[in-house]
Amino acid sequence: MKILSAQQMRELEQRAVNEGATYYFLMKTAGQAAAQVLLDRMGAKQGCQVAVVCGKGNNGGDGCVAAGYLKQKGIQAVILLIDGEPRTPDAVAALKAASACGVPVWRYWESKEKVFEKLDGADFIIDALYGIGFQGALSEPMYELVQRVNSKGGRVLSIDLPSGVQCDTGRVINGAFQATVTVSFTTLKAAHVLYPSMDYCGETVVASVGIDQALVEESPYLYQTVTEQYANTALPVRKISDNKGSCGTLFSVCGSYGMAGAAVMSTNAALRCGVGLVRLALPRCIYPIVASQLVQPVYIPVEDSDGGISGSAIPYLLEQAQRASAVLLGCGLGLSEASQKLVHEFIRAVRVPLILDADGINALCGHIDILKEAKAPVILTPHPGECARLFDVTAEQVQTARFDYAQRLAQDYGVIAVLKGAKTLITGTDGETLVNPTGNAGMAKAGSGDVLAGMIASLAAQGVQPFRAAAAGVYLHGLAGDCCAEKYGKLSMLPTDMVEILPYVIKNAFAGK
Repeated sequence: MKILSAQQMRELEQRAVNEGATYYFLMKTAGQAAAQVLLDRMGAKQGCQVAVVCGKGNNGGDGCVAAGYLKQKGIQAVILLIDGEPRTPDAVAALKAASACGVPVWRYWESKEKVFEKLDGADFIIDALYGIGFQGALSEPMYELVQRVNSKGGRVLSIDLPSGVQCDTGRVINGAFQATVTVSFTTLKAAHVLYPSMDYCGETVVASVGIDQALVEESPYLYQTVTEQYANTALPVRKISDNKGSCGTLFSVCGSYGMAGAAVMSTNAALRCGVGLVRLALPRCIYPIVASQLVQPVYIPVEDSDGGISGSAIPYLLEQAQRASAVLLGCGLGLSEASQKLVHEFIRAVRVPLILDADGINALCGHIDILKEAKAPVILTPHPGECARLFDVTAEQVQTARFDYAQRLAQDYGVIAVLKGAKTLITGTDGETLVNPTGNAGMAKAGSGDVLAGMIASLAAQGVQPFRAAAAGVYLHGLAGDCCAEKYGKLSMLPTDMVEILPYVIKNAFAGK
């Protein structure tokens, strides 16, 4: 799915009008779609009270249409005009149509107390104040209203974007509606995937307003999401004659004393994603722990020092890596001097796709230029904190400019960057960036990144082009997380649950692979 700027969306709507649609048709369709989301996704039922907070532009017109539609469905809808009478012909027409259906209209500037009374008594609130055209900051009266609504919690549907959010930057100057659900029309907009705005959007639902899909496909865009089809076509197809040797060999160097679980989870995830053989190198001191949990890998226990891999083992490990079709390095590795040297040497020597996670990334702090010496594709999977350490900035700085840092990492250092978090970004060396739509906050647990690293490495070892391996791995990882959230709940789900559910995710979503 494409992700558009505010201007690109306006231009798309104009092209639809040029092809025969009308702006009022788009408004009517949008308002009805928003109302239907309130019914279907938020559980509004006949007889409940809905306050529709309307601005004076076309976003307010969408809200008026929604109010009229809800009234016809037996919902007690009321329109609250906040910052003036409708100023566009279509919004004026929408307000008149809603009034003709019997929807009451209250004006903030005439009776602030009545408006607040209606807000406080509403079961649900539709935010139709500003939409994608909002700039600057909320005025004092608007700020007061927004904070009053937010204090009630859990009952706001925003049309286009939560009011107070800037579409193209994702900035929130002095507060915004905290939406439970945000309805975006036709496609996603930039703020739906930017920080901090995504935290205000809640669940984002994309609804059609009748724009021809051919026009959408032709439209310029900022970014695209990873689609199920993209992930599906990236997965290897098994031939009748395949054997373990033809299905890839992953050489994994993971784990240290106290971090044995990272080796277990990354290896198990790799095996669940189809790689023919995993050869797991690890410090001898944790071998009994890991081997008691996993019987499938071929183990390569090596000399340890202070709980991690000894520097004396590096030449041997480099030799072993030459037998692999991909290498995974870093999960639970530790940050000893030896492990840092190991990472640097592997970057310089390995000639197959190299996936660096966790301490494999931390080993680059202060030495990031080593990436330019790589002989093969490198995939980095940092979370915001790890990315921040690479660039000597704060995690907050990374979060507020995620696309910039992902592209900087990929293009300046010639790697595929997987910047993890909500709406994980996958950026190639050419600057192409995909946004992952799957996943949820229940995945925010230690070990989730180990699972992802193993999945990506498994696909790369099976010959999937590295960028596609990264994107498909991220998508599958998020899909497994969504299945676990549904089965166990976000609070209780574990990364190991995601590994166990992977076979069902792959079988059901990607049948025949």
